[in-house]
This record gives sequence, structure tokens and C-alpha cells, in this order.
Amino acid sequence: MKILVVDDERLARQRLCTLLSELEGDHEVVAEAENGEQAVRICKQQEIDLVFMDIHMPGMDGLEAAALISRQELPPAIIFTTAYSEHALDAFEVHALDYLLKPIRREKLLVAMDKVTRLTRPLLQRETGEEQWITSKYRGGMQRIPLSDVYYFRADSKYVVARHSRGEALLEDSLVALEKRFPDELLRIHRSTLVRPRMISALHKRPEGGVEVGFADIDERLEVSRRHVPRVRRLLAASAQAG
Repeated sequence: MKILVVDDERLARQRLCTLLSELEGDHEVVAEAENGEQAVRICKQQEIDLVFMDIHMPGMDGLEAAALISRQELPPAIIFTTAYSEHALDAFEVHALDYLLKPIRREKLLVAMDKVTRLTRPLLQRETGEEQWITSKYRGGMQRIPLSDVYYFRADSKYVVARHSRGEALLEDSLVALEKRFPDELLRIHRSTLVRPRMISALHKRPEGGVEVGFADIDERLEVSRRHVPRVRRLLAASAQAG
């Protein structure tokens, strides 16, 4: 994981870089920036997976820089670092993954890094262990469907429709229950839709605006709500790097 540290205070950058170097894991600070303009430029020029972004900086502040970075085709994850907690809401409005208050504590940094790891894990790892299954009522009996055959789950009235390689099946499970049961296998792209990230082949722009996902083996596209677009893009980028 390639990391960019952004802060106008040199000592603050050094402290965070030191903390990161002391943590175990496959990550590396590959660049530093002292203002928002530099951060945006570096993210355009280099392959960055994660940005630690200070908010209060001269010139372009961290919120404006993050907003510009999040518009890139494959934006990195962003974690804000600041001494001012009142900016938390603004931070998440530009799709920040997390928010750390200064002085940054090692245990808080560990939690944030774990969140980044869990975000990309579904696409960076292959399935291991036994096959997982879902169950659907079918012609008075029960039908078992391998989770690996499922493209997506969509809420429809009081049921959930599972679209799989052989058609569709109705489930009595809720989307929330499915998320809890398969946390590493499903990605929410809309309030009514969960997808298996490994089945996504591409993102497409909709003529009327917005984004939808496409699949390699079925001629269907599903809308991605605006708040979920950055995460979907990061996951696809991670998948491409892993492949």
C-alpha cells in the first residue's frame, strides 16, 4: 500500500511517518506534501493508495484537496488528520475513510489502517476454505445456491432477489442480514443492492448522470449511489493491481 502524508508542519509529517514505519503490514510512505496543491499533483502523477490529509493548511486546505482527489478516476482512500474535531462532518462529506485527531495515537492509527485493509481485502484475496451457500424456497422445497455463483442481491418488496449464474432466486433474508453473514464477500452499492465485487467487470457512466456497474457474464448494469462510488472505484483499482 503506497501512502502519501500531507501536512504543512514538517514535524507532524515526520511523527506520522515514524508511527507508520513502526506498524506491521505491507505499506510504505512514498511521498510527502506540505499543502493541498502538492497533494493533488502527487496523486495525479503517482500511484497512491492512501492519503493522510491535514485539514488546516495555507492555500488549498485539506477538504478542498480531498474533494479534487476524490474526483479522479481511481482515487486513493483518504484519512484526515487534524486538531479540530468540528470538521468531522465536512470530512465525511468528501468521502473520507476515517478521521484522526492530533496528536495521533498509535492505537487509533492501528484501527484506521485496519479499516483500510478490510476495505480492500475482498478483492485482494482469493476464496479459501469451504464453499458458502445461500438457501431459497423453490417449488415447495429448498434450493441451495453457491455464493460464488451469485452476482448481486437486490431488495424487491418484502423479498430479496439473488441473481446468480443460472437465473434468479427469492430469499427471505434481508440485505442487512446478508451483509452481516458475508462481510468479506459483499459490497453495498445502493441502499437496495449488494454485489459480489469479484463479479464486477467495469464502471460505466450513465447518460443521465451517475455511475453503474457492469458484469462480465451477464448483460445487466446496476446503479451505484453517489456516496458509494469512491469505494467501488478503489476496490476495482485494488483488483486490477492484484491481477
